[in-house]
Amino acid sequence: MILLLFSSILAGLLALLLYQRTVYPFFWVDLIYYLKLRRYGKSLQARMKSGIITYLDCFLHQARKNPNKPFIIFESQTLSFRDVDRRSNQIANAFRAHGSPGQGDIVAMLMCNEPDFICVWLGLCKLGCEVAFLNTNIKAKSLLHCFGICGAKTLVVGADLVHLVEEVLPDLKKDNMALWVVDHTAPSEEFTSLLDKVESMSGESLSDLPKVNIMSNFLFIFTSGTTGLSKAARVGHLKAVLSMAFFEMCGATSEDIIYITLPLYHMSASLLGIGGCIQLGATCVLKKKFSASQFWKDCVKHDVTVVQYIGELCRYLYNHPTVPEERAHRVRLAAGSGLRSDIWRQFLQRFGSRIKIREGYGLTEAGIGFLNYTEEVGPIGRAGYFNKLSMPFELLRHDPVSYEAVRTPAGRCIRAQKGEAGILVAPLSAMNQFLGYAGSQVQSEKKLLRGVFKDGDVFFNTGDLLLHDDQDFLYFRDRIGDTFRWKGENVSTTEVSEAVGLLDFIQEANIYGVTIPGNEGRAGMAAIVLQQDHKLNGSELYDHLVKTLPAYAWPRFLRIQTSLDVTETFKQQKVKLVTEGFDPDVTHDLLYFLDVSQKDYTLLTVSLYQDIVNGKIKV
Repeated sequence: MILLLFSSILAGLLALLLYQRTVYPFFWVDLIYYLKLRRYGKSLQARMKSGIITYLDCFLHQARKNPNKPFIIFESQTLSFRDVDRRSNQIANAFRAHGSPGQGDIVAMLMCNEPDFICVWLGLCKLGCEVAFLNTNIKAKSLLHCFGICGAKTLVVGADLVHLVEEVLPDLKKDNMALWVVDHTAPSEEFTSLLDKVESMSGESLSDLPKVNIMSNFLFIFTSGTTGLSKAARVGHLKAVLSMAFFEMCGATSEDIIYITLPLYHMSASLLGIGGCIQLGATCVLKKKFSASQFWKDCVKHDVTVVQYIGELCRYLYNHPTVPEERAHRVRLAAGSGLRSDIWRQFLQRFGSRIKIREGYGLTEAGIGFLNYTEEVGPIGRAGYFNKLSMPFELLRHDPVSYEAVRTPAGRCIRAQKGEAGILVAPLSAMNQFLGYAGSQVQSEKKLLRGVFKDGDVFFNTGDLLLHDDQDFLYFRDRIGDTFRWKGENVSTTEVSEAVGLLDFIQEANIYGVTIPGNEGRAGMAAIVLQQDHKLNGSELYDHLVKTLPAYAWPRFLRIQTSLDVTETFKQQKVKLVTEGFDPDVTHDLLYFLDVSQKDYTLLTVSLYQDIVNGKIKV
C-alpha cells in the first residue's frame, strides 16, 4: 500500500515536471534570475543603510576595499583603484583652488576614452557637480545647443578635441563659458590648462564630500531628439547605481578582466561598463576607440574574459579577416545590446561556442530594462510572471502610420497580443524614474502616456516596438517615430532634414531609415524635392554633410521626388518610403547612392543595388 502510494506520488511529480518542462520550460531559470535580482536589491538596501549610496560612494568603497587592485588598463598605463581615487582628488582640488566649478554646478565634458575621463568625472562628482557627457562626434551648432539646454557654464575638453571648441569660441566667450583643457598647456588665453595644476595638488581624500539625495539628478547624457537636435536626458543617482549591476547580473565576477571599447559618453560604457567594473571590483581594459584588427589581440594580450558590445561591433568583428588570436583568447562572456540573431550565431561559430552571449535592452532616460539570461538566440529578455514582478511593463497596440498607441472609444490603450509588435511602455515608479529632458518640458511630456488603463496612471513611452512570443521571450522589432539607429547611434530625422534643407538647390527633404541586408539598424535615406530649375549637386551635398553632421547621420541614399507625400495634418509620410527602400525596381524616381570615396552621390542602378544588398559594396 505504501509502495503504491509512493509510486503514485512519484508518478504525479514526474507528470508535473513533464508538464512544467512542456508548458513552462523556463520556469526555473526565470525563478533563479528573479531571486538573484531580489538578493541584489537586498544587498543594495544594506549598502545604502551603511552610507554607500551613490555611484561615487561605490567607487570609494572599492578604493578602500581593493586599493591596489588594477582598475583601469589603458595602452601602457595601469591604474589601481587607489591611483584613480588619488588622481580624482587632485583634479577636484585643482578645480577648487581655481574657485570653480563647485557644488551644484553643471559641467560639460568633451573627452575621448582615456583614464582621465574617469578621473575628471569622479573629481567633479567629489565637488558635487552634475556632469554632462558630450558626444565627440558633435558639430559646432550642436555643441552650442547642448550647452544651452543642459545649462552648463563650464566645459572640460580633451586636448585632442580642442579644435571642435575653437570653432565656436566667440559664442562661448559671449556666454562667459569657463573652458578647461586636459593638458599641461592651454592652446590660447581663452582656455585654462588642467594637468599642470593637478601635479601640485594633494591626492588625499576630500573631507567634505557633498551629501546627495538618491532621487536627484546625477548626469546629463545626450540622446537623439525629434526636435532636430539632441535632448539632454537627466540620469538620476538611483538609475546610475542600478545600472552598475549589469555585469553582475550577466554572470561576471570580481576575477574577470573586462574589455570596454565603447565611447564613455554613452551610458553603456560609463554606467553599465565602468560602473559594472566598480560594482564587481573588476579590472577594466579601456580602449580609446574600437578596432576590429586589434580586438582579439588585445583580448589575448590582457587575458580578457568579458567583453562589452553593441550589435555593430560584433558584425565588424565577424566581417574582419581571420586573425590567430580570435581562437586563442579566454573570453567567456559577451554582454551588450543590439545583436542580430544571424550575427549572434555566426559570432559564436567563429569565435568560440564557449562564449556566453548576454543580450540586454535599456534606455538612458528611464529605468526599464531587460536581460536575456538564457541560451536562446535572438531575444532581448523575458516577459514571464517573475519578470513582470521585478519590472512591470506593457506592450501597446499602435497605429503604423501615426506611431501612436491605439485607444478605445473610452480613451484607454489596448494591449498588444502575443506575436504582435507593440509599443513598450512602463509605469513610472521609484525604480523606473523619468527625470525628463533638461530645458524641454514639451519633449519630456511627449514621452509620457497618461490614462493608459485608468484615470491617473502615467507610463513612460520608450518609442520602441517589441514582440512578446508564446514562450514569453521579448524581441526588439523597431524604433518608431522620428529616430532610427545606424552604426550604434540614434539618428534624428529632423536634425538631418534641417541640415539637408539648408542647401539652396533643395526645396524639401523627408528623412527615414532603410534596412540593408547584413547590416544592423537602418541606413539614412532622404526623399528630396529640388528647387525649380535646379539640379542635384551631389558633391556640394557631401561637403555640406561633412561640415554639419556626424558620418553616421549622413543619408546614404537619395530619392528625387516632385513632391512629398503628407498626411491631412501635413506630417510627412514615411511608411511607404520605408517599405520601398532603395530598390530601383519598385520606383520610377531617380535614386542615388553616397560614394564616400568619390565624395559624391552616384546614380543607383540595378547592378549597383545588387552589389549593395549582396554585401559587395559596404555602406
